[in-house]
Amino acid sequence: MLRIGYPAMLAPDLFRNFPSDVELIPLPEELDHDVEIDVWVPDFYAARATRVWPHLRGVKLVLCLLAGTEWIPATVGPHVTICNAQGAHNIGTAEWTIGAILAMLKYFPLYLDIQHTEVWKRRFESSQLYAEMNADPRPYYPPVLLEELTGKTVLMVGHGAIGKEIERMLEPFRVKMLRVARTARTEPLVHAVSGLDSLLPQADVVVLILPYTKDSHGLIGRRQLEFMRQGALLVNAARGPIVDTDALVDALKAGKIRAALDVTEPEPLPQGHPLWSCPNLLITPHIAASSPQFAVNALRVAEEELRRYMAGEPLQNVVQAAI
Repeated sequence: MLRIGYPAMLAPDLFRNFPSDVELIPLPEELDHDVEIDVWVPDFYAARATRVWPHLRGVKLVLCLLAGTEWIPATVGPHVTICNAQGAHNIGTAEWTIGAILAMLKYFPLYLDIQHTEVWKRRFESSQLYAEMNADPRPYYPPVLLEELTGKTVLMVGHGAIGKEIERMLEPFRVKMLRVARTARTEPLVHAVSGLDSLLPQADVVVLILPYTKDSHGLIGRRQLEFMRQGALLVNAARGPIVDTDALVDALKAGKIRAALDVTEPEPLPQGHPLWSCPNLLITPHIAASSPQFAVNALRVAEEELRRYMAGEPLQNVVQAAI
């Protein structure tokens, strides 16, 4: 019988659809003895999972419940097959991205601050914010108190499953889409990442939703931030190291761009870090996909992968094949 090890903090009911002819073994966070298993479902948090790993024996397959598996190969070595949960968190991450774009264009961070001070007349600070951010000092009447997403140009850097879901959600806003991926494609038109610099000046909103690799490390650096339009919005729902943090801090403090980040570099972002106090910035602490459906969706993907493994069928989400 196949033995499946999983984090003990996950409710057993979440595994109700797993094959009946497997043995499910809950693994406590502070595991203090060796356990023989065939398949490992690691904890969502790498620090917890790496504490458990030294006590696991016989692991042949890792079913990660996240799309990102950066820490796993170095932990388990080359003789274990690793699968991720690609597709499990598309909706949550896409909805966060749409919410972050709208929050920044509607000046919600400013209005939340105004709410806390209980000063209604402060709403006119949004007119000054608009003028400074867009380098547009013209007097408007009625005053500008927010911006619209409809009709803007959105550059999607990364056009996998989550990028496509974000684009689907953007359709009602009738935005103009520009797309970038590792390689160029047609129908829809997707530009190669080598053309990113030429596309950045055209975008009102730049969404980062690409995998973190050695090639994407620092993809958005000082040069790319300088190419962005005055007042453009950078949204990072991918990984923190894709953006040069020091360059981002400088661009925000200079009033060049605005940003919404669910991921940062470093992460967790320590107290006192310059990013916390940057203007025109919304930070959420890596929460984009963490809805009540998070574990449900991830385990649904793991269950399908497990059934394929047991039937000897090709696995769908392999990120490392065992040597």
